[in-house]
Amino acid sequence: MGGRGWDRGGTAAVGAVGALASVAQPLPPAVEQALTHARVPASALAAVVADAEPGGRVLLAYRADVPVNPASVMKLVTTTAALDLLGPAHTWRTAVYADGPVRDGVLAGSLFLRGDGDPKLVTERLWLLLRRVQALGIRHITGDIVLDRSAFALPPHDPAAFDGEPLRPYNAAPDALLINFRAQVLTFVPDPGAGVARVALEPPLAEVAVPDTVPLSDGPCHDWRAALQADWSDPRRPRFAGRYPLACGERAWPIAHPEPDRLAARAVAGMWAQLGGGLGGRVRDGTVPPGLAPRLLFDSVPLADIVRDVNKFSNNVMAQHLLLTLARAPRQPPLRPDATVSSVPATFETARAVLRDWWVTRLGADVPVPVVDNGAGLSRGARVTANALMHLLQWVYASPWMPELMASLPAAGVDGTLRRSAMGRGLAHLKTGSLADVQALAGYVHLPDGRRRVLVAIVNHPQARAARPAIDALVQWAAGQP
Repeated sequence: MGGRGWDRGGTAAVGAVGALASVAQPLPPAVEQALTHARVPASALAAVVADAEPGGRVLLAYRADVPVNPASVMKLVTTTAALDLLGPAHTWRTAVYADGPVRDGVLAGSLFLRGDGDPKLVTERLWLLLRRVQALGIRHITGDIVLDRSAFALPPHDPAAFDGEPLRPYNAAPDALLINFRAQVLTFVPDPGAGVARVALEPPLAEVAVPDTVPLSDGPCHDWRAALQADWSDPRRPRFAGRYPLACGERAWPIAHPEPDRLAARAVAGMWAQLGGGLGGRVRDGTVPPGLAPRLLFDSVPLADIVRDVNKFSNNVMAQHLLLTLARAPRQPPLRPDATVSSVPATFETARAVLRDWWVTRLGADVPVPVVDNGAGLSRGARVTANALMHLLQWVYASPWMPELMASLPAAGVDGTLRRSAMGRGLAHLKTGSLADVQALAGYVHLPDGRRRVLVAIVNHPQARAARPAIDALVQWAAGQP
């Protein structure tokens, strides 16, 4: 299961956008017309279009020095810093320990899993991790399976606090031992002969039982989730009082686990049992005892793959993991083979300080540092100027990380969060941002002669979603200018 499509922040308000800056030049007529049609004032837009090379010609700068809420476009800041500070080949290592001997398939003691902040320890990789544990000769554990999450030191998190939608996966909190993004996925497969849709749960969760089937209906496939009339009041026994439309075919429904702090334990217990493993004790939280040497180190997928998921599909919790990892980043220059990760637990405060230092080092003190909350843009307080993002994108364009960063951005009309865009297939690689009153795009526009331009366009307004055609029109204008 990938990090897909969990971007939107519900009904958040961004508040005031600050004092107006001077307008460098008028907006293109097509953009003005689209804003008028959307009933969004031009003063809600902050935009820059410039040649991609550092110091390149600026074609348009409109309210470019006004701090605005960029929504998920803030992920450009986080992912660029991660590529530069950690390198695209960086991996996270989940370590496995045991405090007793193994004889005849039995571990006489407890097994410990210590998380390193792997952002993509999804169902299939959890399966692989536990299979490798079994390859150590461990089939039965007389003690407990202990989950060590001490690599992160985070405050309590209320998944309903942002927008009142605690079951939306985009509201999941980071976890040093993050399993499947703290989400469970229900898959519905119609069986017309039996008159039901068969229901599967991923990952397998101990203590949780979902209905095996739900009745089919002949209606159209509109709001099929609402048609199921799901009841999550008992997190371990969800119920469906409605029906599943046959016309929908096979569908998957990702849902944040209603008891998020229990997801990891239930997933590990469920997967271990599914693999035929025995457990004398229980799965619980704890820490690895001092002095134990790891029996197994399980590497994540490379950071470049994580960056692609974060930007293509705007996965919020993965972006937060990237930011937190900066707090544990080596203090040596990037990519030094002898660089070591800090053993001090990561906090958002430390991570933001590292990010600020990196920004000033790379872009200079004259480029305003973004106000970063969690690194994902799922925030009411995050702020950045269009000019600052322009300088960031120009810096990246001349850096060794340009291929990785650009390839991670959604391609217009092709994939990710821009797969349905009608602005022009392959016209641009752009990070999207969307909240209830934010619409944003930032990235690179491709010209027919092979040149590229940087584009940043951010609308902060209660009717921001209606302004999306205006932003698309700006992309098309940028691609057509000499």
